[in-house]
Amino acid sequence: MDFEQIAIIGGGNMGEALAGGMIKTGYASLERIVLAEPFEARREHLKSGGYRVVDNGPDAVRGAGTVLFAVKPQDLGAVLTQLDGEVSAAHLLVSIVAGVPTTRYTEAFGEGARVIRVMPNTPALVATGAAGLCAGGAATAEDLAAAVKMLGSVGRAVEVPESQMDAVTGLSGSGPAYVFQFIEALADGGVCAGLPRDKAMMLAAQTVMGSAKMVLDLNEHPGRLKDMVASPGGTTIAGLHALEKGGLRAAVIDAVMAASKRSKELGAG
Repeated sequence: MDFEQIAIIGGGNMGEALAGGMIKTGYASLERIVLAEPFEARREHLKSGGYRVVDNGPDAVRGAGTVLFAVKPQDLGAVLTQLDGEVSAAHLLVSIVAGVPTTRYTEAFGEGARVIRVMPNTPALVATGAAGLCAGGAATAEDLAAAVKMLGSVGRAVEVPESQMDAVTGLSGSGPAYVFQFIEALADGGVCAGLPRDKAMMLAAQTVMGSAKMVLDLNEHPGRLKDMVASPGGTTIAGLHALEKGGLRAAVIDAVMAASKRSKELGAG
């Protein structure tokens, strides 16, 4: 078994994002990664990117040291059955399957299974991902550190108790979609105010990226940074007033809560 080899079970958007991110940042070479993907069209897409791709999990797992599960929750049962007898305590199992607890893997592979549950997000593709993770089964502190390093190669990773993983799913796991919608709306506002579409989109996306970087780099509360922009009687406070009337805060909180609730439902199912 080559512990440097990484098998990714599921070649969908997140599986591809993590593979691409790890390669772009130099965490893993293209040759170290093999993806298992059952759908021919998707396999051809991945192969066009230079990936090694097989059509089933066992072929991917044999010879790998790390197995990353990146399938839909409803497909996991069949995958675990397919891998019965192929996975051992020698494998580090990393799961990004939404809502699925670590006990699902120990039930399938035994109490000796070393499981790290992760909720990443798609910005991992451009090395700016945000991930929460926790250890389960027989996973050691070294296993957790290895997973943090893996996810840290494509962004930032933070350890949380497993009881908080559904909240991570609702916030950062689903969060990029909320931000994309906000960027689109911000650009629409620019167009409505008279800007060309391409310039409005660039300004909107760059504004969101720069604002997030300020929060992280300056370690300031976003409320304080907001107040620095909002002059008395100025344009910004007028815009903030409109956002408050539109219920932006409540809508975002509701979105995170709805996604977290759905994550719990998926895990229960």
